[in-house]
Amino acid sequence: MLSAISCYVIKVLRSNTRRRAMERVASGRRQIGSYEVGRNLGQGRFSKVKFARHVDTGSPVAIKIIRKDPQGTVDKLIIQEISAMKLIKHPHVVSLFEVLASKQNVYLILEYVNGGELLDKIVRLRMGG
Repeated sequence: MLSAISCYVIKVLRSNTRRRAMERVASGRRQIGSYEVGRNLGQGRFSKVKFARHVDTGSPVAIKIIRKDPQGTVDKLIIQEISAMKLIKHPHVVSLFEVLASKQNVYLILEYVNGGELLDKIVRLRMGG
């Protein structure tokens, strides 16, 4: 059974409304929605994370770019991740600001936290460094 927030997320990901990501390249910089995309912060099996700044405010954010499958659908686990992130509001958990979607990708606009990979810090602490 899908929760109300999961239904909302599915609706956003399928819609062609204002939440749709507008990708454009201006002056050599890629822009997604209201965000100018910069350097690569990390990459995983299913997604890439890029540093970005809001065009109007200059606020730093991280954009998690998740590729849809060839049919343009989103995996159930991604919908669950978005649903959980929308529900959780805690100072020790990265905030989800916005969800954008295009035909090929889903963009999660996240709070930017500097300092590198959390896993690297945990490994260093365990090794006594």
